[in-house]
Amino acid sequence: MPATYTTHITAQPADIDILGHVNNAVWVQWMEQVATEHWTHDADPAHVDAYVWVVTRHEIDYRGNVAEGETVTARTWIPDGPRGARFDRLIEFTGPDGKVKVTARSTWAIVDKGTGRILRVPPEVAANFVD
Repeated sequence: MPATYTTHITAQPADIDILGHVNNAVWVQWMEQVATEHWTHDADPAHVDAYVWVVTRHEIDYRGNVAEGETVTARTWIPDGPRGARFDRLIEFTGPDGKVKVTARSTWAIVDKGTGRILRVPPEVAANFVD
């Protein structure tokens, strides 16, 4: 079973668009926030110091709305091992009504902080996130 990370986010006034719900761009920011928290929470600190991740692709399905003051539960996991320098991350946001509001699949690539170059995901880095 892949390592799962869960957190909660409450929609603030600045997150809300003209229609009265969380703006699409904010969902993308939350996706990056949750992915980064998962990395720093579960990765070896030496790996956090040595590597950074960049998004190469997002695929997002919007299934419902969240209003100001509502709290969503964000859950993320990496379903499969890396493919070279990349792996896919799944994220879902569940609203206070228990319904999934947003689902996403993002592809991330690993970058060596020292060289600024993309590299193959080292097995020891992947070990904390996939079986």
